[in-house]
Parts: sequence; C-alpha cells; structure tokens
Amino acid sequence: MGNRFIVFILLSIMACSSAPRYAQGSSHSTPARSSKIIRKGSKNVKHKKLMIGISSYYAEDFHGKLTANGEVYDMYGLTAAHKTLPLNTIVRVTNLDNEKSLILRINDRGPYVKGRILDCSYGAAKKLGFLSNGTTQVRVEVIEWGDGEYMHHKK
Repeated sequence: MGNRFIVFILLSIMACSSAPRYAQGSSHSTPARSSKIIRKGSKNVKHKKLMIGISSYYAEDFHGKLTANGEVYDMYGLTAAHKTLPLNTIVRVTNLDNEKSLILRINDRGPYVKGRILDCSYGAAKKLGFLSNGTTQVRVEVIEWGDGEYMHHKK
C-alpha cells in the first residue's frame, strides 16, 4: 500500500510540469554506444551516450524564468532541455537535415511533447538552422556527464 501511495504522489508531481512548448513530432533512439548509470534517489537511471530523435526549441514564453538547474533562462544562449540527462551535462547536438552542429549544456527539463528528445534554446535552434521548421531530427552525443547540481541563489 505504501509503495502505491509513493508512486501515486510521484506521478501527481510529474503531472504538474510545464505546458508543451511546441506540437507534433516523433522520434526514435539508437542503441547506445556507451551509457552511464546515474544514481537518482533510490534507483539507478541508465543514460545513453548517443541518442537520435526530434528536437524542438523554446523561446519568449520562458525567457527570464528559472530553469530546472536554477539559472535564469536566456533564449539567446546555447543551452537545451532534456528529460533525464543530469543537469549541466555537455552534449554535441547535430541537425541531421543540414549537418550543423553545436555544443550545448543541459540546464532545463523537457521537452514535454511525446516523441521529442530535446528542447533547444532559441539561440541554439537558430545556429542549428531549424527556426522556420520548429523541429528537426538531431543526434545528441554526450561529451561530459553533468553533476546534476541545482544552482543555489544567494539572498
């Protein structure tokens, strides 16, 4: 009974996440070249080092608001949101439609649209060349695993 209650509470908290940033899209993941097991709470989460799927971007609605790691979101910066990669992970993102590539830091959570693997900042989407489409097929390669740390603000 206790475990069911905990699962219910966790699912309820997860349901309170942000609204979707963009609509539609699908993705698939490639088999992992290498992976890392990250300890999260009382369970281990296995992360792939290489992923392929659909990325979208987010901009004005979130500009100036706090990201999941506690910093202020800058839509012109070179950052991205991922659902489970440790915060502050450094990734190389390649737009598979035009082969443009960037190194981004994961500082937020998302995307919250089914079938998406990444939500880039507006600045990253511009440099990757998919602003007009809204989404694109990307390859995400982990360069350096993040520490998962939340930035604490001084008062």
